[in-house]
Amino acid sequence: MHQVLISPLITEKMTNISAEHQGKYGFLVNPKANKVQIAKAIEEKFNVHVANVKTINHRGKMKTQFRKSGRFTGKTAGYKKAIVTLKEGETIELYEEV
Repeated sequence: MHQVLISPLITEKMTNISAEHQGKYGFLVNPKANKVQIAKAIEEKFNVHVANVKTINHRGKMKTQFRKSGRFTGKTAGYKKAIVTLKEGETIELYEEV
């Protein structure tokens, strides 16, 4: 089975969301993973019960770079993130330490 969870999301916005709403955590996940696979992976890895999973797909942006030798166009990498809500009273300890 391919790796579902890539890393926890540690951003200012995600920190504010988890502080306001207890039990919400963000993760970068494999773009091919679905909500059921994400929930199972989190339940197995952190030994918690998942109540809800919301996913967001970010497409890569087109970038143009100008150099002395000419103009180059490319695309940044896309990614998928998941916001996971745990059942009431449960927390992920690893996320709290980071």
